[in-house]
Amino acid sequence: MTPRAGPLRVLVVDDEPAIHRFLRASLESQGYVVAQAVDGASALQVVRRSATDLVVLDLGLPDMDGLDVVRKIRESGATLPIIILSSRENESAKVAALDLGADDYVTKPFGVDELLARIRMAQRHRLQQEGEKPLFHAGDLCVDLVRRIVTVRGEEVKFSPREYEVLRLLVAHAGKVLTHRFMLREIWGGDADVQYLRIYIRALRQKIEADPERPQHILTETGVGYRLREPD
Repeated sequence: MTPRAGPLRVLVVDDEPAIHRFLRASLESQGYVVAQAVDGASALQVVRRSATDLVVLDLGLPDMDGLDVVRKIRESGATLPIIILSSRENESAKVAALDLGADDYVTKPFGVDELLARIRMAQRHRLQQEGEKPLFHAGDLCVDLVRRIVTVRGEEVKFSPREYEVLRLLVAHAGKVLTHRFMLREIWGGDADVQYLRIYIRALRQKIEADPERPQHILTETGVGYRLREPD
């Protein structure tokens, strides 16, 4: 399955309003999209029904133990990273959470920089486990799939969410020809005209190619689709 593009969607599961406010402000300031749940049952519903990329989970929930939430998420087959956030300092709780499939453990009180570092690390590990390299390099193009940062000739380039989605699809299949039909299905659900795709490819080339009229990164396979240059 092709990785979903766009900002990282983080679900914060905690019944303390102060923690919710602090984490929402801290994570949104870094470009993350934050959803919230105050108990285990609602957290499981969010994971089941929406596109969640990572869970920050308190163990002390009002309706069930956070360890049961980890267990149920993993039993459902979901592989998204889970970072435990709890005031429990004993080693057995940490070991139990990690054994059940949590990716990391941060103890309250905590610093936001530490949590952000753990989030980046968990995402990086998950991408590596799924066979996707966290960093893509091809010539002067660099795409950081964890931080959603693209640089060209050492300078950061900004993209609209849909532009980034097209670029990330190409990165996920670098070196392979992607047909128009495949790209339209993956990005627009197949409900779009190929002209939309051409518009976004043109926009990408304007931003990443030294000469958009003679592209070296995004290559056209006439009548078929597009191919992104293989990584170095």
